[in-house]
Amino acid sequence: MLKSKLISSFRLAIIGLLCCGLTSCSKQAYLFTSFHEPATEGLRLLYSYDAYHWTDLNKTVLKPAVGTQKVLRDPSIVQGPDGTFHLVWTCSWKGDKGFGYASSKDLIHWSAQQFLPVMENEPKTVNVWAPEIFYDDEKKEFVIIWASTIPFRFAKGIEEEENNHRMYSVTTKDFITFSQPKLFLDPGFSVIDAVIVKRATKDYVLVLKDNTRPNRNLKVAFARSALGPYKNVSETFSPKLTEGPTVVKTGKDWLIYFDAYGQKIYSAYKTTDFKSFKDVTSEVSIPEGHKHGTIIKVKNKVIQDLLKSR
Repeated sequence: MLKSKLISSFRLAIIGLLCCGLTSCSKQAYLFTSFHEPATEGLRLLYSYDAYHWTDLNKTVLKPAVGTQKVLRDPSIVQGPDGTFHLVWTCSWKGDKGFGYASSKDLIHWSAQQFLPVMENEPKTVNVWAPEIFYDDEKKEFVIIWASTIPFRFAKGIEEEENNHRMYSVTTKDFITFSQPKLFLDPGFSVIDAVIVKRATKDYVLVLKDNTRPNRNLKVAFARSALGPYKNVSETFSPKLTEGPTVVKTGKDWLIYFDAYGQKIYSAYKTTDFKSFKDVTSEVSIPEGHKHGTIIKVKNKVIQDLLKSR
């Protein structure tokens, strides 16, 4: 009788693992910040257990309340060393001198939203677009980068003066005091949608969008610190008319997701060295309507709690 019960228990355990598919039972999960056009509803979240196949929570978890237009576009998130999630986003197309910020311990309950006026000392600033947040574990501080246009500040190239972007940055340890904004990247052309990737100590990659016409495609650059300077900007690795890259590591591979709006699809490329890239769009699945955000790794409990809160 005892032997029979043990065999039955073992079978149930095996069936349980098979039912889980070793996915939702995993301790590791992935979270993808998202929004839907026209970006007035708020923050959406996708989740995955393999970083290839994504499911929408089908709800908004943060309705935008700051900025001139009160939209929530380009949401970027990072989890700090104390477990707190920090979110930044574009809150207006034009006219604002800053971006939105909020924090959360569980992605369910959020702090009061703040407007961070990072370009208030540059009165001619046209826009503040796509802030991207990164935690620099070497300097123990948060880095936020974004794209702004200041007409006649840089060589015009082929862009209109109100569309000639460069990347800027601030740092903070507590989201109360911030460094003075600095020029982060001037590659000699209009640049937006940049994301910092750490490969190893003193080994960083910047995935960026060349926003010049007719390019509007993705490139990479390299540095020895999170704040740069980033050098050796590559040739493009993506099709034209792409934007909003985000990067996640799975095993030995790095997956670069981006919005291929010219093709009306969401794409993913795979690389091991940021020199050669393979199109793996056919291997991923993204819910319809998803617009670009950032991917982070989280504990499975974060996803399970979000699912229970729906």
